[in-house]
Amino acid sequence: MKHRALPILSCLAASALTLALGGGSAAAQELRVGLRAALDNPDPASSYSPNRNITLQIYEPLLLQDASIKPVAGLAVSWRMRDPLTWELKLREGVRFTDGSPLTAQDVIASIRRAQNTDAPQTYKSDLREVVAVEAEDPLTVVIRTRNPAPTLTAGLATFGIVSAKATEGATSADFNGGRAAIGTGPYRWVQWTPGAGVTLSRNDNYWGGTPRWSKVEARFIPNDSARVAGLLSGDLDVVDAVPAELLGRIRAEPKTQVISTNAIMMLYLQLDQSREQTPYATGDDGKPLPHNPFRDLRVRQAVTHAINRAAIAERALQNSADPAGQFMAPGLDSHDPSLKPATFDPALSRRLLAEAGYPKGFNLSLACSNDRYPGDARVCQALGQMFGAVGIRTQVDTMPVSILFRRRVGGGPGGGPDVSALMAGYGAPNGLASSALQSLVQTMDRDRGIGGNNYGGFSDAALDRMVDTTLNDLDPAKRAEAVRAATARAMEQVAVVPVYFTHADWGLRRDLTMVPRADSFTFFDTVQPKP
Repeated sequence: MKHRALPILSCLAASALTLALGGGSAAAQELRVGLRAALDNPDPASSYSPNRNITLQIYEPLLLQDASIKPVAGLAVSWRMRDPLTWELKLREGVRFTDGSPLTAQDVIASIRRAQNTDAPQTYKSDLREVVAVEAEDPLTVVIRTRNPAPTLTAGLATFGIVSAKATEGATSADFNGGRAAIGTGPYRWVQWTPGAGVTLSRNDNYWGGTPRWSKVEARFIPNDSARVAGLLSGDLDVVDAVPAELLGRIRAEPKTQVISTNAIMMLYLQLDQSREQTPYATGDDGKPLPHNPFRDLRVRQAVTHAINRAAIAERALQNSADPAGQFMAPGLDSHDPSLKPATFDPALSRRLLAEAGYPKGFNLSLACSNDRYPGDARVCQALGQMFGAVGIRTQVDTMPVSILFRRRVGGGPGGGPDVSALMAGYGAPNGLASSALQSLVQTMDRDRGIGGNNYGGFSDAALDRMVDTTLNDLDPAKRAEAVRAATARAMEQVAVVPVYFTHADWGLRRDLTMVPRADSFTFFDTVQPKP
């Protein structure tokens, strides 16, 4: 997010720019953005993607991430391993928080400790699991000591924002919402959050990277795709994200608007309950839970994955705005294995596997999905339900706002367990690493160790756990990459989760603007610029 200085314009050129932006000088410096997913927690310790989309523009990480999610210099200008258990980072000189105080190593220490100790539902703990001590060697030198070799630590340090130690001492989410603790180093500063409606940010005039483009950013949360695109087409919005495939043509057809796209890191997958002897929403003809949880049988999980026509979902349900998935990372991203193909679509094999597992007539299932988080998510869920029904898994599709889905996957069911038996969710590793996806989605959940944070299905395989640990600590990049491929292959063989598709990231914006499309699908406001 390096910002270039603006050229000095003649009065005539300045007037032309103002007219091109469609209003007076004040309007020309304001950006109006329509976002599909809403911020639900203003605390930068929350790793939930819609929260990060906003908070990373206020609180910057030690290392920034480029458009392909690769770490680059940010608040830290250099980093090196002194020895296998010690990292050294040098901080950028002259960086100040929005309250005027200088960034020091003490702020970094406080931020890392805070990220390790937060009780937010989704956290960065897995990125910091090996960190045992953080020290300030001098005001601009941070030394991090790890329990085991942590060669990928810098990727983890690019995921969460650095906060002011003074401002955040004892702070709650309410303090971030109200502004008392909302003190960062980023290009924008916190102004106001209206839950469910939007966020207002203002320019940080003292930003170390140069004067930010926009004096004010109004980010509106508009989950309805048609309403969001209509806002762009009417001129009420300048940029909208998460444009579904069926509306891309409308934006391209309008002379004043355009589409910008890129491949994205987000993988949509099915998570099947494997933790309980009985699961509440896999039932027999009498409507009662089956005596044994069918998803604990590998053959049933295999039947599920072979029942999915991924090509049809990508090409028809999502109109070519997605790609079939058979692993955690899309082509072009970290550790994608071209030899690891998506499971074949084979309904006959699915029916045979179900019969071998003791379900020759199938069973009933409720599949829970979001209807406001990913483009086309509810439509994909309906398609999955039909595909499962065709092999004997008679599926009732239950779509809901993602906030409700995420609460249900954590608890509320029998015995306090998840209130789902099968759900569709999305995952994109915040640090851009396939090893992080393994660690979060398929390692046995252990909150104390910071692993398995998104393994709500309760999958557990001791052999895979050991393989994933190997991906995190080997200092040899080639051996580490080999370990990632091997662990990914085993996760797919065991059907730990069921990858369905990789999303594309599609934005609509005014034709006189340009922007940097990112693989994490974030809309970084200061990369939106008037065309030269």
